[in-house]
Amino acid sequence: MKLSFQKLFFILAFMFGLIAVMVFAKSILIPLSMALLISFILLPVVKKLESWGLNKLLAAFLSLLISFLIIIGGITLFSAEIVSLSDQLNDFTGKIMNTLSDAIVFINGNINFIEDLNREELVEQGKEWVKASSGSLIQNTFSSTASFFTGLVTTIIFTFLLLIYREGLTKAFVAFGDNQNKPTIFRMLKNIQSVGKKYLSGMFLLIIILGFANSIGLWIIGIDSPFLFGFLAAILSIVPFIGTTIGATIPVLYAFMSSDSLWVPVAVMILFWVIQTIESNFLNPKIVGSSLNVNALVAILSLLIGASVWGVAGMVLFLPFAAMLKVICEEFDQLKPIAMLIGNDISGDDNEKHKTSKWTEKMKGWLKLK
Repeated sequence: MKLSFQKLFFILAFMFGLIAVMVFAKSILIPLSMALLISFILLPVVKKLESWGLNKLLAAFLSLLISFLIIIGGITLFSAEIVSLSDQLNDFTGKIMNTLSDAIVFINGNINFIEDLNREELVEQGKEWVKASSGSLIQNTFSSTASFFTGLVTTIIFTFLLLIYREGLTKAFVAFGDNQNKPTIFRMLKNIQSVGKKYLSGMFLLIIILGFANSIGLWIIGIDSPFLFGFLAAILSIVPFIGTTIGATIPVLYAFMSSDSLWVPVAVMILFWVIQTIESNFLNPKIVGSSLNVNALVAILSLLIGASVWGVAGMVLFLPFAAMLKVICEEFDQLKPIAMLIGNDISGDDNEKHKTSKWTEKMKGWLKLK
């Protein structure tokens, strides 16, 4: 075995250079990456509209308009519940202050950190701190909202351009290869598009299932605005691991603040634990995981690297990009080991695969008999 330090240096330099470019150019790369994934899922809609006789411009515009109307419809549907929750924010702030003050007074009474600690003074100091920090909070919220809408408009423009220039871009990428490799490059691009489309369609289906499951469970428990909290938790599940935790924490805190009984937040906690267990072990692997074919180690690394490079957007984007990287590496002999490291079959458990396929065949047979 021989180790080439020259090749190792070029590999490390390329990786550091790529990360540097992604960090410094993230204001352009994040909307472009979002637009790429959105164009993957809108491409069948655009092709269907073009088959009805519409030109590329009108088909791309109508597909984006339909998506925009769906998003606006969802926001409008929950707008009344959002306004109702904002009206309860002041009451919740007072309850939080009282709860924290009681906890601090109780701890201080047993450990005695501060002499003559007064609960009323502690509550008033907390309210003054909230008022003093509200100005900076509003400023940060306004800045974040402006950045979000700027990125949204840029993403829409990039998506529109990718949809109308898709054929020219595909021909340009295929032209990089030799004549004998052009079919392989075209097949690779088709596979990349297929992975992105299956991932987004799978996530959309998973959000619908989780949203209704969460909402029905919260409605049975008796939580106000169950569909708002249920679908909010489902949407946050797009971010692996962290999103599901945040999505469950919000309704638990709301139940704790809005209910006098301790069993209500406990019931909400148990509900989300059961649903997340089913989602992690059954729904996600079958609906989304089958399209990605990425092992858990790479998924966690994608989450951490994406968060450090692009923040929340990176946590959402880097997982499907890892699956696309696997498709690219499979087409090159030198990069096939990387594809093996990314793939979900890294354990090499052929017996388990055989059992799974055998179980799948049995299920198909039962369905045919029915």
